[in-house]
Amino acid sequence: MLRIICFLMAVLVSGLSYGDVAAVYDFDSRSEEERYQNLIAELRCPKCQNQNIADSNSPISKDMRNAVYQMMLDGASDDEIVDSLVERFGEFVKYKPDLDSRTFMLWATPAIAVLGGIFVVAGVVVRSRRAGTAAPALSPEEQARIDKMLAKRN
Repeated sequence: MLRIICFLMAVLVSGLSYGDVAAVYDFDSRSEEERYQNLIAELRCPKCQNQNIADSNSPISKDMRNAVYQMMLDGASDDEIVDSLVERFGEFVKYKPDLDSRTFMLWATPAIAVLGGIFVVAGVVVRSRRAGTAAPALSPEEQARIDKMLAKRN
């Protein structure tokens, strides 16, 4: 029994050695560390599907985190850091791309969809009001049949 427990403990502890060691960066102040965390949280990994570089373990995300840290040490502003990474990896790395001719449809699509929905609902309402809500009149045979069914029920 002791052998089994020792074996299980060895297996559990050995699994920890395969874990990825996160890079540890030294910052002069807490505000710089928060700035770094905000930057890596707002930049998207070019390889991963909708995952920021703070959460991604891909090699390109590690490179991007290192680049952000190095640019911060060199005194670059947030805009300069983001622009540098956009220049290198493309507009995809930004979660909120700038409004320009290439991204106009990205920003306009929600408004177009809402306006289109409003027009469709308005059209349905107008048509239903024009058509009227009165049910078509029953023929004398149909009315007699209904009256006969109701009389049997009572």
